[in-house]
Amino acid sequence: MINNVVLVGRMTRDAELRYTPQNLAVATFTLAVNRNFKNQNGEREADFINCVIWRQQAENLANWAKKGALVGVTGRIQTRNYENQQGQRVYVTEILAESFQLLESRASREGQSGGYTPNNFGSSAPSFGSPEPANQVPNFSRDESPFGATNPMDISDDDLPF
Repeated sequence: MINNVVLVGRMTRDAELRYTPQNLAVATFTLAVNRNFKNQNGEREADFINCVIWRQQAENLANWAKKGALVGVTGRIQTRNYENQQGQRVYVTEILAESFQLLESRASREGQSGGYTPNNFGSSAPSFGSPEPANQVPNFSRDESPFGATNPMDISDDDLPF
């Protein structure tokens, strides 16, 4: 059997971090995940998906991911049920997140430049090297030549293979 879920969405509010009587951290949060199509009015709709994450991952999420953060989550779908105070059976479907990853820095989300934010809490891989300096931001624009400040290449049409 396969029960795998991969979601990318924005947090609708800060994660709610609690601890069990056994002192295990558990965080609940909701991701707003855009649908791939627009409705009849031309507006993009979103699904609001309830998620739960446990242990160290829960503490990391609560500390680093805030409302509006773009988050990638991997996990599985889980269903449970309980009886409410009125005696009715309530069914709950949620994502049991196993790991998450912040997909943008806090500075870029808030419209600032620079800054370094660690963003891979789902990996146990060690980090090699030092983080990028706070004032160095990569420039992905097409305004600059990728070959530096050199003259344009002199290529005639006869040199092209097509």
